[in-house]
Amino acid sequence: MSISSSSRYFPPISEASADGLLGIGGSLEVDWLLDAYRHGIFPWPADGDLLAWWSPDPRAVLQFDQLRVSRRLARTCRTGRFTVTRDQDFAGVIQGCRTAQDRRQATWITAEIVDAYSQLHAQGFAHSVEVWQDGRLAGGLYGVALGGVFSAESMFYNVRDASKVAVVHLVGHLARRGFRLLDIQQLTPHMERMGARAIPRWEFLRRIEAAVDLPISFDKKT
Repeated sequence: MSISSSSRYFPPISEASADGLLGIGGSLEVDWLLDAYRHGIFPWPADGDLLAWWSPDPRAVLQFDQLRVSRRLARTCRTGRFTVTRDQDFAGVIQGCRTAQDRRQATWITAEIVDAYSQLHAQGFAHSVEVWQDGRLAGGLYGVALGGVFSAESMFYNVRDASKVAVVHLVGHLARRGFRLLDIQQLTPHMERMGARAIPRWEFLRRIEAAVDLPISFDKKT
């Protein structure tokens, strides 16, 4: 079975445009989202609330053994300045990703996206990492876990370094749980400094196909 052509809802990945646009419309229901992530596709609303689906080439990933942690960040992680949890405040994290750093009027995380990923979280597919300082949410990230693949969606910080601490924690947690792939979708300067890199889409899809059905879970139930 070719992962690029076996989707229930989407055309073959080869039909994506040069910038990765694969389709417009559809639904944010759980089965649509799971089918999308299984096939290397993600939703990213365009032109306001217009639902668009993407599979860019190249694709950005962060390999666990290539994570780069600066000396300053390593000290921050060791000092106990922050407390890190998982799946303790998914709602707070996704709202933080929606509104932090003046994103409130310029974000792709629409109310429909919040509702959809909250449903994914309720069903055990979407997860959050929370970073706390003095009992307040200082930063965090969220994403979708399928088998041995974790697709990071967004992160935020209210306190300097909090989002970086969340990334360091996530990478360590995924490695310990046996995950094989951390998808970050698009390469940003921030994540490139932490060791992320872009790979050809065909390689990314091959990695998904090898990992998405592995008996791995994000939590400790297995």
